[in-house]
Amino acid sequence: MIVFPIFVYYSDGMSQLDNIDRRIGARIRIERESRGWSLTELAERSTVSRAMIHKIERGESSPTATLLGKLSGAFSLSMSTLMARAEMQQGRFLRRQEQPVWVDPQTGYERRHVSPKSDLPLDLVRIELPAGAEVPMPASAYAFMRQLIWVLEGRLTFLEGDARHLMSAGDCLELGPPTDCVFRNESKVPCTYAVLVLRNA
Repeated sequence: MIVFPIFVYYSDGMSQLDNIDRRIGARIRIERESRGWSLTELAERSTVSRAMIHKIERGESSPTATLLGKLSGAFSLSMSTLMARAEMQQGRFLRRQEQPVWVDPQTGYERRHVSPKSDLPLDLVRIELPAGAEVPMPASAYAFMRQLIWVLEGRLTFLEGDARHLMSAGDCLELGPPTDCVFRNESKVPCTYAVLVLRNA
């Protein structure tokens, strides 16, 4: 198995390995403790093992996109909101070099948070999915938001429950009621798509 490094990019042009793991882990601990939950309770709510959550909170393990989807769903947050709270400062203007970039260590899926952190109830995220990669997301990751997927380059196969959507560049899909989903790139070239998340008030 190929393990991809995780980078977060800063405005000074520097990149730091593993720093994003510590930020995400600290944010997950804050969200858990602010709700008065034990590790065991979060494990039960998210279906992520207690041992794995403990490692993630301590920055000792790189969470995958699927695990982050489960944990954010347990907190009634979108993954975008959880990541924004971990990575970003408040402000209306976010330069490209300041946009946090996270790479899934399991698949190489690259996630760039494009929109500034603000009071607006939406997030804009750019995803690059490598050729042959597949990222499943549980229904809980979609329970508290509405979402659009817009393919920018390449082809995306999006499995939404029993529905199979074959999407090409320019295609846009509004997700239906929460269900288990899979983002899959069945082609031999990367697929780039944007996700617009509208959070429930």
